[in-house]
Amino acid sequence: MSELAEPSHVAAGEPRVLSFSGSMTLARIRSITRDVEVQPGERLVVDLSDVDRMDTVGAWFIHRLRRDHEVELVGASQEQLDLLDTVSAAADRPAKLRPDAPPPFARVVAMIGESVLQAGRTLLGLLGFFGALLITTGEIIMRPRKLRWHAVVQRLEIVGVHALGIIGLMSFLVGIVIAQQGAVQLRQFGAEFYTINLVSRISFRELGVLMTAIMVAGRSGSAFAAQLGSMKLAEEVDAMRTIGVSPMEALVFPRVLATVLAMPLLAFYASIMAIFGGMMLAWAQLDITPITFIQRAQEATPVNDLFICLIKAPVFGIIIAVSGCFQGMQVRNNNEEVGFRTTAAVVQAIFLVIVLDAFFAVFFSSIGWI
Repeated sequence: MSELAEPSHVAAGEPRVLSFSGSMTLARIRSITRDVEVQPGERLVVDLSDVDRMDTVGAWFIHRLRRDHEVELVGASQEQLDLLDTVSAAADRPAKLRPDAPPPFARVVAMIGESVLQAGRTLLGLLGFFGALLITTGEIIMRPRKLRWHAVVQRLEIVGVHALGIIGLMSFLVGIVIAQQGAVQLRQFGAEFYTINLVSRISFRELGVLMTAIMVAGRSGSAFAAQLGSMKLAEEVDAMRTIGVSPMEALVFPRVLATVLAMPLLAFYASIMAIFGGMMLAWAQLDITPITFIQRAQEATPVNDLFICLIKAPVFGIIIAVSGCFQGMQVRNNNEEVGFRTTAAVVQAIFLVIVLDAFFAVFFSSIGWI
């Protein structure tokens, strides 16, 4: 217990003596501060000879007396003096509400470096996930009974059949836009008839498969990430591992297989709808009949363009499904992570699709498929 003892009277001009005893700790600080009343400008002598224990709260009280008044400290042990010095050094140090902002150039460089490191870690994780998928694929090929056809058919219906409406409408409208813009430019050279070549070739080589991939990434890739992420948060994936069911076999592989099977069909369908949209525009504005348009499209479009569409589509499907499932399996801790990983899945899939599309464009040109 801490007690305060002071003389009953103080001579004029002499300092007032405050003698403390016992413990000056957090438990006794209320009684200490209640008993001590000091007038502004009053001289004090603080005697700590009988204080047997002092913590940082008691040291802070003594430091406040020394800071606000003229105080002579006597009877303090070396440990108490060291504690007072430590508290005095830290107590009056100004606290920053906000840390100092780094220079703009350093901040930009740090952000770029962190983005590069994050991209590298994501790429390594994606490659590892793809390797695990290949191993699972090999195991299913060796044991076909492990394939869950019901899950594949269900995902095929969601990815493919349910997407026919939006992909068809989008491709039809884009075909109209391409035909209209192409006709405006070709009219300057009196070559409006070649709008048919433009629409038919670009629809099969690039437009149909690329727009389909972007739409599937935004529609199905995000759904894969959200579904698997929610299952991760609910610990359903861990429960599957506990009972001996591989999440790669039960969750990831059916989604990847369904997307790979659906993408060529959707890409071909989108290409046909884009050509149909261009044909409607040519019939309305260029007076080119549908029969003439179809005949010219058959003559202008080599079979290699169809092969290019059907080759790129399943590759894009793998990229979209793997990105969505990978990001979904990375969900941790909270529901906010689900939204973040869903967005990352869409961005990652579209970015990789465009990169691969550029690679395919260079590759097919190099082998003469132009």
